[in-house]
Amino acid sequence: TSIGLLDINIATVADFTDLPGIGEVLAQRILDYRALNGPFTCVDDLLMVEGLGEKRLEDIRKFITVGGQYEDTCS
Repeated sequence: TSIGLLDINIATVADFTDLPGIGEVLAQRILDYRALNGPFTCVDDLLMVEGLGEKRLEDIRKFITVGGQYEDTCS
C-alpha cells in the first residue's frame, strides 16, 4: 500500500515543505502548476514545475505518490 506517501494531487504547501529540499516558494509553484494544468498523472510530471529538476525529484520520489499509486513514469 501507499501508507505514508504524500499524494501530490491533494498536497498543500505545508505538506510539500515537509519534503527534503522543497521550500515554500517551490511548494507554491507546484500548487500553481497543478491549479493551471490539472492533476498530475504521474510523479515525473513534477519535472514540468519550474525549479524542480531531476536531482530534487529523485530526493523526494520515495515520499510521494499520485492518487495512492506509485507511478514513476508517465505512460
